Amino acid sequence: MIPCTHITAVYFSPTHTTKTICETIAKELSLTLKIPWESRSFTLPAERTEPLQFDEQALVVFGVPVYAGRVPNFLGKYLQQTLGHTAMAIPIVVYGNRAYDDALIELRDILETCHLHTVAAGAFIGEHSFSRILGGGRPDAKDLNIARHFAQAVASALENNRYHTPITVKGHVPYRPYMVPQQKDGSHKTITKVFPNVSDACTHCGICASVCPMGAIAPNFHSYTHFCIKCCACVKACPVHARYYDDETYLFHKKQLEEQFARRAEPETFI
Repeated sequence: MIPCTHITAVYFSPTHTTKTICETIAKELSLTLKIPWESRSFTLPAERTEPLQFDEQALVVFGVPVYAGRVPNFLGKYLQQTLGHTAMAIPIVVYGNRAYDDALIELRDILETCHLHTVAAGAFIGEHSFSRILGGGRPDAKDLNIARHFAQAVASALENNRYHTPITVKGHVPYRPYMVPQQKDGSHKTITKVFPNVSDACTHCGICASVCPMGAIAPNFHSYTHFCIKCCACVKACPVHARYYDDETYLFHKKQLEEQFARRAEPETFI
């Protein structure tokens, strides 16, 4: 008998790539184990007003994107408040075709600290937030098929009591520092204070503000009230392509990533 009665897909997913992977896994687990599933986002500020909480009979598919090789640092305090109540969990990270570095082991450790028992894990690929060609269109049909097969294997492990916790994953402890973009002269520079520009094409439709996970876009849609995490949700959601970055370090870093990591990275799963 499986030790859980329901499945929850929970995720931070500004451009919906992590959401797609987590919901695909949760739905396939539901079909295979014949138990219900639900979906919950903590992407927008209004969705992070209360700590995440799960009951002991939940199986939680817990996803975040990889930012600079790690779990997004601004999520740290929020995630550490999670109340796991000894539920089972599957940490999932989604990266933009470069590498996931220490993000998966870091997410696993956060969940374990919050009393979520990790029984499987996965690193999947999504279109990079900076680019439309680096991991363009991913997760694609092949990725989603791998996600479904992974879910079936996890279900089998649970049904046959062939799992261990915490799950063993790739990564380094202590975690490596967040990657810092390189400039043309070879030096490194942070882009934490870089914001998107807005062209005259802006129609003030408000879509950008509605998708910003930091609630950072001011009512005039041209200025900012909070820092920018470079998720590019506003850039990719703008129907008239009015939002863009022109910072030299940002653009060089984007070009460098697109040139150096053009090969197709493949998902990695752990059971």
